[in-house]
Parts: sequence; C-alpha cells; structure tokens
Amino acid sequence: MMKCYQVESFGKPLAQALRDTPRPQGTEVRVRVGHCGVCHSDVHLHDGYFDLGGGNKLDLARGMALPRTLGHEIAGTIDAHGPDAEGATIGERRVIYPWIGCGRCSTCARGDEHLCSSPQALGAHRDGGFADHVLVPHPRYLLDYGTLPEAQACTYACAGVTAYSALKKAAPLGEGDTLLVIGAGGVGLSAVRLARRLHPLARVVVAEVDASKADLARAAGAAEVIDPRADGAQRALIKSSGGGAAAAIDFVGAGDTFGFGFGAVRKGGKLVCVGLFGGSTPIVPVMVALKAITVLGSYVGSLAELRELLALAQDGTLPALPLDPRPLDAATQALADLRAGRARGRIVLVP
Repeated sequence: MMKCYQVESFGKPLAQALRDTPRPQGTEVRVRVGHCGVCHSDVHLHDGYFDLGGGNKLDLARGMALPRTLGHEIAGTIDAHGPDAEGATIGERRVIYPWIGCGRCSTCARGDEHLCSSPQALGAHRDGGFADHVLVPHPRYLLDYGTLPEAQACTYACAGVTAYSALKKAAPLGEGDTLLVIGAGGVGLSAVRLARRLHPLARVVVAEVDASKADLARAAGAAEVIDPRADGAQRALIKSSGGGAAAAIDFVGAGDTFGFGFGAVRKGGKLVCVGLFGGSTPIVPVMVALKAITVLGSYVGSLAELRELLALAQDGTLPALPLDPRPLDAATQALADLRAGRARGRIVLVP
C-alpha cells in the first residue's frame, strides 16, 4: 500500500488515503517519490478554479476528476517498470517531466506537449507526487539530474522550466537593458538566478510587495528590489532604466502586476505574462500600438527546455533556490501557507 494526499472535494483539506501501490504496465514506470515541490498551481487545483476577475471563474471541475493526488514537481527513484519501458533501469534517480500531452496531436508531435488541448499532466489529470509513489506513462519523461541535490532538482520540473521558458521569450537583452521580474516567489526567484546565465548583460530589477523576500531576491542576483505599490515606483523605474524596462516578466499574474509591467516596459519592449494569481485589468489598444509592445503568454515549458535547463544547472554555477522541506503529511498546511503568501522560496514535501 502507498500513502497519498488527495483532493476529494475542492477547497476542503486534502484527504490522506491508502491505495494499492500501482503496478506499471506496458511502457509505464513507477517512481518512488523522494521530493515533491509545492507550486501555486497546486493551490488553484485545490480550490478548483482560476480567478478571471469581476467575479468570473475558470472552473477546473470538468478536466480534473476527483479524487486526485496533487503534485507535479517530482524527483525520485525508479523502483518498477512495465515490460515495454525501454531505457528505464531500477535504481536510477530521475526528475519527472509532468506536462504530458495526448501524444497524438500535431502540438505533441512538434514537441509542445505542455500546450496539448487534451493534457494528461501529472498532479492534475493523472495522480501526482503528494504520495509515496507516482506512475509515469513512458521513460521519455524521466530525466537525469546528475549530481544536483534531489530537493533542488525537483523544482526544475515546474519553477525552473517555467522561468527558463519565460526568460527565453524575453530575448534579446543587451548590455545595460533592464529586465523587470515581477514577483519573488519560487518561480520568480528561479528566473532571477537563471537570468545571470541567459541574459548576463542585463540589469535585473525585482518588483515585490513583500519586503521580507527582498533579501532572497538580492541573494539570487537582483541588482535592485522595488515595491511596485510605492508612490512613484513606476516613474522611478522608467527613469533609472533609460525609458523603461526592455522586458518585464510577470510571475504573479494579477491585474495590478500586469498593469505595472505594461506601464514599466519601454517602447518596443516585451511583457511576458506567466503567473496565474487571478483578476483582470483593462488594456488600452492605443497604448499597445503607440509603444509597439509585444505581450506574450508563457505556460510552463517543453520537455526539450527541461533537458536544456538540467544540462545548464549541472555545471554548479546557478545559485540554489531557497527551500522549505516539510513532511508529506504537512501538504494541506503547505498549500495554506502558499495561498496566504507565507512561503519563502519553495516548499518541498518529503515522503
């Protein structure tokens, strides 16, 4: 039997359940979970909706059959596999790519399974890593993380690859250009530490409303941390950056943060929207045209991008993401702390 923590009713505390440990069939691989990060997406999945602003909600009930075990930032050890799981070896330690698609459509065929319209993502459409074990449909989703600490490695499956993919979309950034990172949560901090490698000539400024996270942002490599709510914060940023940020990445995704990023970007700049916090904000088409701004959405990252990121991380030069390890039975409290903004760095559950 294996222990897992499941959503049995949206918005209610996770239920501890004992289930038969899954037996892999065909190409399936079973992984004994060593570490599983807790992501803000888990909060939305636990709630059962995304906030669209104005009292409107995107209901997740249709695409998420209950009960469902949450958790998609997973690293662990292969302990069983089906007869057709070529390349899987018992005892190997691997990070799991969770953003699995249907495998049949043109989107999946071009390597963008994370954008598939019939997703099979772990922790949402399939049971995830808030458990002792997780079943992975094919060995291709298992990636070697080399000598990285497993607790760090698991965070690359979402916080890391999400930040990496967004930073790639912000290119090109030249010498003296300002990159504005909005939000110093787990994904935002991942972006700050990765920006040194992807955009070494850029100046990274972090906008964060929680002053207690400023030290984490600076330690990750931010040149400056500002409070976007402060009087004149946007004007001061535009002045100090010589006309505005070349690119802004909103890792919060609230109406206010999107508006701040839009106003802070210079003419011809980019605003990359990543966060899913919720809410809405008006967009003035005239200003989009007059400023020639490019507004991009960025959703997690591809399997190829996770491979690239793990290769980049294994040279040991990336600052470690601050972690808050907790036992698996603290899963409900971890979600509550993340929902309330009490998390510093990434909460990681350890079965």
